[in-house]
Amino acid sequence: MKVKRVAVYCGSASGNDPVFLAEAKALGSAIAAAGLGLVYGGASVGLMGAVADAALAGGAEVIGVLPEVLSGSEIAHRGLTRLEMVPTMHERKARMVKLADAFLMLPGGYGTLDEMMEIVTWKQLRLHAKPCILINTANYWDGLLAFLDRAVEAGFLKAENRRLLDVVGTAAEAVDRVSESF
Repeated sequence: MKVKRVAVYCGSASGNDPVFLAEAKALGSAIAAAGLGLVYGGASVGLMGAVADAALAGGAEVIGVLPEVLSGSEIAHRGLTRLEMVPTMHERKARMVKLADAFLMLPGGYGTLDEMMEIVTWKQLRLHAKPCILINTANYWDGLLAFLDRAVEAGFLKAENRRLLDVVGTAAEAVDRVSESF
C-alpha cells in the first residue's frame, strides 16, 4: 500500500518558540514535495494553518475536517482543496483516519495529545496498521516520552506497544519515514 495522504495533528496556536511555526511550515512543504496530500483539522490559525498553507503553496491536495461546533468561530480555512464539515469531534477523528494513510504529530495542546493517543491506541488494538510518527520539535514531547518509558517500566505498557509511536526530530525525517513505511 502506497501512502497517498498523511494526517497531521498539531496546535491551533503557534506556540511561543518560532521554531514550532518554522517546523510546521517545513512539514507542509515536505508533504507537498513528496507528492503527498494533507488531511488536518481544517483551521486557518496556528500550526494547523501554517502546515496547510505551506502544503497548498507546494501544490498539495489539502483536506480539512472541521466539526460544526467550530464552524462559527472564524477559524475555518477557506482556501483548501476541500473543507469537510462534520457534526462532532469524534466524527472528525474518524473521518481523518479514513482519509489518511499515516499520522504525523507536531507540538500542540490537549487536542493534539488526545488525537495522538487515540490513533496510537487504535494501532495497539490493531484497528489500523498505519505509521504514527511524532515529530519532537525542539524536544517539545520529551516529558511525554519519559512518561511512556515510565509506563513500560511500571508494567502498564508493553515495550512492543511503546514502539508503535515512532519518534523523529524533524519534519523532513517524518516524511522520509512515511515514504519508507510502505
